[in-house]
Order: sequence, then C-alpha cells, then structure tokens
Amino acid sequence: MRRNTPKNSDKRRSRGRRGPEKSAGKRDQEANERAKRVVPASRDTKRLLEGIGTPRKTPFKPDPFQLEALAALEYEDVLVTAPTGSGKTWIALEEIRRLLDSGRRAWYTSPLKALTNSKYQEFIDQFGAGKVGILTGDRKENSDAPLIVGTTEIYRNQLFDSLRGGSEVTADLVVLDEAHYLADEDRGHVWEEAIILTPPRIRLLLLSATIGNAHEFALWLEEIRGVRCGVITGPMKRPVPLRSAVLLPDKRLLPLLNESGRLNPEVLALTADERR
Repeated sequence: MRRNTPKNSDKRRSRGRRGPEKSAGKRDQEANERAKRVVPASRDTKRLLEGIGTPRKTPFKPDPFQLEALAALEYEDVLVTAPTGSGKTWIALEEIRRLLDSGRRAWYTSPLKALTNSKYQEFIDQFGAGKVGILTGDRKENSDAPLIVGTTEIYRNQLFDSLRGGSEVTADLVVLDEAHYLADEDRGHVWEEAIILTPPRIRLLLLSATIGNAHEFALWLEEIRGVRCGVITGPMKRPVPLRSAVLLPDKRLLPLLNESGRLNPEVLALTADERR
C-alpha cells in the first residue's frame, strides 16, 4: 500500500497544476494558427497597399506657392487655397517665426478644439513653451504669450471685448485656418464677424482646401476691410493621394474603388446582400 506522503501529495498537486497550463498553451497555439490562416491578398489589394511606407528623407524645399504667399504677406492680406497635405501650415509657421523674431505677435485660430490643441503642441515644439499660449472654452494657458492658439469663437470674443473696453487686440497677424467655415450655416457668422472686426492694421492669412470661389471671396474681403487681398493657389492635386478600403470580418481588405474609379463590384455585392 502506497502511503500518501507529503512528497507524493506535492507530485499530485504539481500534475494538477500542469493540466490547465497545457490546455492554455494549446489554446494559444490554436489561436496563432487561426491568425495565420488569412486570406491571401488579391491583386487589387496589393495595388492598394503598393508604395505605402516611410518616405526617404530629403532636404526640405518650399514650393513656389509657399514662397509667393510669404512674399505677399509683407504688404497685403492673403488667401491660400491648396489641397490638404500640400503645406499651407508651413506658410503660417514661417510668417509667425518672422514676426516673433522681430518682437511682434500673432494669433492662430481653428474651428475645432482638437485641432487647436494639436496646433498648440506643434507650435510649442517649433517656438518653445514660453512663446505659445492657448485659449479655448476648456483651456487658458500662457494667455500673455506672443503667439496665441485658439478657437475662432474665442478670437471673435476678444474682438468684441476690445470694442467694449476701448482697447486693441495685441496681434500683428491673424491666421484663420479652415476659412471655408465662413459658409457654414450654423457657425459661419463667427468667421464673418471675426473678419469684419479685425482692424485693417492686422494682417490676415486665410487657409483653406475647399474654397471654390476664392477670387470672389478675396474681393469681399477687400471691400469689408479696405485692404488688398491676394489669392495664392497651390497644386491642383493632393501631394499624398487618398486610398479608400473596406476591412471585412474575415480580415480581407478590399479597395473601395476599382481601377476605373467606380465602386468595387465585390463591395457592391456585399451591400446588396445586406439589403436582402
């Protein structure tokens, strides 16, 4: 008869513990095998992903439209229309840099708090935390800084406050990012009021990717402010083209459009199945 010695008990407990560990390992192995059974990429998917990656580092060289905009800002308001990703913000950065270096001040406005927060961090990286402040409905930091980043509503409110108090907004340049919000049904009046109330001595730099009637807009600005407004147009196409795709539950990635620019027939078939 085998005695239930402490040594034998330890062995039984050890064997009991190893059971779940083995089953857990088997589950992990099965999961890994399932993950490997991915449907191979189709020719369309390979074409969709072709060329995506980290670009090779090259020295930065401004585009002609960027240099033209900077030159025009020396003596007039400027409206820059260029596709997203073509470098409109670089124009603002370089003009702000020039102003800060000469002891002057600037405002950078955007329509969204998230975009404002992003630009705030970007400008801190460029100019240092001591030179940049932020004003939104939620944040007020370093409000006496020579460069203020804020929502357009806050800038408009400062203009109203200066009118009521008989003071002036301390800025030499105001950048109105996403200037096409002027046409927004609900918020467009904010941009209109900001433009009308900005003193003519303050230079305006307006940035947009979607203003279709840029020259008409510039003529309206000239009439309202009594300051000439130049229109600078960037490249017609996006420097970084958009690629649209649909990720399916079986981990397949389908291009949304085919080579002719029409909806992918396979995606169209899937939407038809959903309607049945």
